[in-house]
Amino acid sequence: MTKAPRGDDGEIDDRESPQPASISAAEAAGIAVRDLVELTTREVVGVTSVAPTDDGWLIEVEVVEDRRIPTSSDILALYEVELTLDGDLISYSRTQRYARGSSDVGRKSQ
Repeated sequence: MTKAPRGDDGEIDDRESPQPASISAAEAAGIAVRDLVELTTREVVGVTSVAPTDDGWLIEVEVVEDRRIPTSSDILALYEVELTLDGDLISYSRTQRYARGSSDVGRKSQ
């Protein structure tokens, strides 16, 4: 028989623990890429981060915003995609826009 967890004061802690994610980080990344391509029709360069949240997943995806010749002058963008625990899209937004290879990528766009 397992005992219920107890808090610092010895009382039984009956708060619910966070729900485990129904999908893996890799699945969340794949869903984010698929949804972003469908919504923006942009070419994805790659996934730059995947992080669990209390309500699901936050994924950052890099895309080609504007193709240029030569390709070293392409305009890229980072998008944040928020998914539920089950992989349903909650929101997405562009957080940065920059030239490929630029050294000021850490700066947020206005």
